[in-house]
Amino acid sequence: MKLPELACLCFILTTTTGCLSSAPSSVGDKQCGKASWYGKKYAGRPTASGEIFRPSAYTAAHKKSPLGIIMRVQNQANGRSVFVKINDRGPYVGGRIIDLSQAAFARIAPLSQGVVDVCVQVVRKKSKPSHDKDHRTLNL
Repeated sequence: MKLPELACLCFILTTTTGCLSSAPSSVGDKQCGKASWYGKKYAGRPTASGEIFRPSAYTAAHKKSPLGIIMRVQNQANGRSVFVKINDRGPYVGGRIIDLSQAAFARIAPLSQGVVDVCVQVVRKKSKPSHDKDHRTLNL
């Protein structure tokens, strides 16, 4: 197969499956893969965005998606979803596309599961500031 044909085939597969191989960054972009969670061990530490990590907040780490965007994360096994703000970088374990805060992961699966298959989709470029005292609610 020649390079132009291969590029065309990749484009067709990407647009018809709805999942990107690159980092989602524009509204509507999707990516599917594995999600894990992180919690108390990192509580109180600064994230890549400069925010302090709170396990009770609906936040997540993504390797390349822009900081501050809002993503919908849907568990592919049970259909449950949660909205999170990307405020950190990671995961640093092979085969995973997103690390969710403890609270966000608990919304879509039992923490004991550890890793689940998800699809993430960008729903907004930047989040509005939250005025919620415990930082659990995103103002969409």
